[in-house]
Amino acid sequence: MNGVDILGYSAGFITTLTFLPQVIKTYKEKSARDISLNMFLIAAINEVMWIVYGFLKSDMVIVLTNVVVLGMSLTMIFFKLNYSRNMNS
Repeated sequence: MNGVDILGYSAGFITTLTFLPQVIKTYKEKSARDISLNMFLIAAINEVMWIVYGFLKSDMVIVLTNVVVLGMSLTMIFFKLNYSRNMNS
């Protein structure tokens, strides 16, 4: 692994932390009232596109980073839909 690879994996790791504080906060509070569903839907679509691009370019940094961020985006979408439904019950 060379310096460029280390930089790529390091940047990818930090990128995966982007949504983590929001996921944790939303889970602890059991509320997604102030969360934008559209933002996470757009993010999820964007992550899928990056994953496909990463596979086409055979770039595992792009694939792995975006798989993790997609997981967090989908988690936030689930929280938003689930917690909103619970508030309406």
